[in-house]
Amino acid sequence: MKKSGKNLVKKLFEKRETMLALIVIVLFVILALSTRNFLKWSNLKVIISSLSVDGIIVIGMTIVLISGGIDLSVGSTMCLSMTVAAMLIKTGANPWLGSVAGIAAAGAFGVVLGILVTKLHLTHFIVSLCFMGIARGLVYILTSGSPISLVQELKDYPSFAFLGQGTLGQFPMAPVCFIVIAVVSAIYVKKSAGMRKVFYTGSNENAAKYSGIKVDKVKILACIACAAMAGIAGIIYMIRYSGVAVSAGEGGEMVALSAAVIGGASMNGGKGSIAGSVLGLVFIVLIQDAMTLMMVPSYWQDFVKYAIVLLAVCLDGISLNRAYAATNK
Repeated sequence: MKKSGKNLVKKLFEKRETMLALIVIVLFVILALSTRNFLKWSNLKVIISSLSVDGIIVIGMTIVLISGGIDLSVGSTMCLSMTVAAMLIKTGANPWLGSVAGIAAAGAFGVVLGILVTKLHLTHFIVSLCFMGIARGLVYILTSGSPISLVQELKDYPSFAFLGQGTLGQFPMAPVCFIVIAVVSAIYVKKSAGMRKVFYTGSNENAAKYSGIKVDKVKILACIACAAMAGIAGIIYMIRYSGVAVSAGEGGEMVALSAAVIGGASMNGGKGSIAGSVLGLVFIVLIQDAMTLMMVPSYWQDFVKYAIVLLAVCLDGISLNRAYAATNK
């Protein structure tokens, strides 16, 4: 009995999620003890709210990484989604229908990205990099570079505004939406037969083909899921800030990528979990919040953020090399 208990503890500590959770808890305690304003509800509310938008994008990025791809256009796609929705709402469309159209526009980008990657055998990196510029360019074309305000429109639809601006007691509603999406996504990723195909495709595409899996379909669906999640995040952002800023989502792809890789997703596909990616994001957000509270200059914040990305990629490469060495002994 004792031996089985020890084995269970050992397995738990071998998991990336467990180690990340411990790191996050230790970091939280250190910040609480060393930073005067960290535990103030106003600051915690900012942390929680920032997780709601970035967290939804991270979920989509995790799915596409598991499939063996990558999407660098998620930040721009997020902004395009809210721009389409906001413009339709400004013309008098129902905000719910406008939001569906915005998410559909984001999903359409995912469809085209998936088709270009699978049918023309282009790389995710290059295609999504181009899409990042195309989506951002469309935002500027549609808005003429000017922000869109939805203050009055959201007042007319309080039930819609509640999604991003409402509270349950003292707790903001936007993070509640994120938590629901994260829990449903985590269960689906872990338990569904469809996601097993995504894992097989990402870990060994040729073997997946020979086993009868339609890998092109799997990859396209993963791209759509990633883009649609970015679209949903855009709608939450739009409601939360009562409009659209044309610069919204800039750098979002790097945050999502680093959070997913820190959380255990592999740049080479076949690995990843929603829980790990969310914990990776919490880690990054806590670091950013600490730097803000300590009034670290913005250029240093950028340096640290991209250093974290590089570290995450290096750790991923080290773990892959170890796994390869172990299988070839």
